[in-house]
Amino acid sequence: MEIAARMSSKGQVTVPKAVRDALGIAEGDEVVFRVEGNRAVLARTPDFLTLAGTVKVPAALRNVAWDDVIRKTRATRAAKHA
Repeated sequence: MEIAARMSSKGQVTVPKAVRDALGIAEGDEVVFRVEGNRAVLARTPDFLTLAGTVKVPAALRNVAWDDVIRKTRATRAAKHA
């Protein structure tokens, strides 16, 4: 699907209804713009609460402080690239 829209003097663009419908976005929903080279991609932001329970967490990482998880992940990545 390719639909054109015009930018206002304030830098605003109305997302065409066909695009809103295709993405399932409505008033108040958040979207993200991702710049890829010389174009931008508009995407609906995921609802993180709907993702709860969909990712399996290894037993060793359950009930571990988030800072510790990040620290261990960074250390592992650094060791792989050293």
